[in-house]
Amino acid sequence: MTQALKEREIRALYDNDTIIVYQAFRKEIALSAVKSQTFVSPFKIERMTWIKPSFLWMMYRSGWAQKEGQEHILAIKIKREGFEWALKNSCLSTYKEHIYKTQENWKEKLNSTSVRIQWDPEKNLFLDRLSYKSIQIGLKEEAIKKYVNEWIVQIDDITDLSKEIHQLILNNNLEMVKDKLPKEEIYLLPDNIKLTINAT
Repeated sequence: MTQALKEREIRALYDNDTIIVYQAFRKEIALSAVKSQTFVSPFKIERMTWIKPSFLWMMYRSGWAQKEGQEHILAIKIKREGFEWALKNSCLSTYKEHIYKTQENWKEKLNSTSVRIQWDPEKNLFLDRLSYKSIQIGLKEEAIKKYVNEWIVQIDDITDLSKEIHQLILNNNLEMVKDKLPKEEIYLLPDNIKLTINAT
C-alpha cells in the first residue's frame, strides 16, 4: 500500500506493547548493556542520551558502525507507554512560535522538561537526505532514569546485521537489503502528542 509521507512522522518497528529504538556506543558500554539488559557503567546516566526509531538515520549517524565511539549498534526494545510518556513530556530543541507563543515560554519549558525532540532529514539506503524527517529523542534526568530502570524490555547488539546490510548496499544487492531492513511503519499518535512534538 502506498501512503503519502508527511514531513514529520515517526516511523518505527513496533507492536502493540513495544517499540524499537537505536543507539550506538563504544564496545564497553554496548557489551555491558547487552549482558545486563539495561544500561550500566560505563554508561553515564548523568548525561543526555539520544534514541532514534529510524534504523537508517542511526546508520547515517554512526557511519554504519564505523565512527569512533559508535562501533556497536544496539536495538533497544522499550515499552510504548514509556516512549509515549517521553513524547508527552518533551520540548522541541528549537523554538516554534505556533507551539510556544513566546521565546520565554519555550525557554521555561526547555528548562523544566527532561526530554528533547529534534527532527532531522531521513536518509535513504545510500544515506542521502530525503524530503521528510525522522525524530530523535534526547533523554536526561527523570527521563533517562525511567528509560534505564522502567522502559527497557530487551537489548540486542545488531552490529553484525548493520555491517551485513552495508556490504550488500556496497555490492548493489538492493533486493536482499530490503529483506533485511527493519520493517518500519508509521507510528500513529493522538493529536495532543502530535502538537507537542510538532508532528504533521
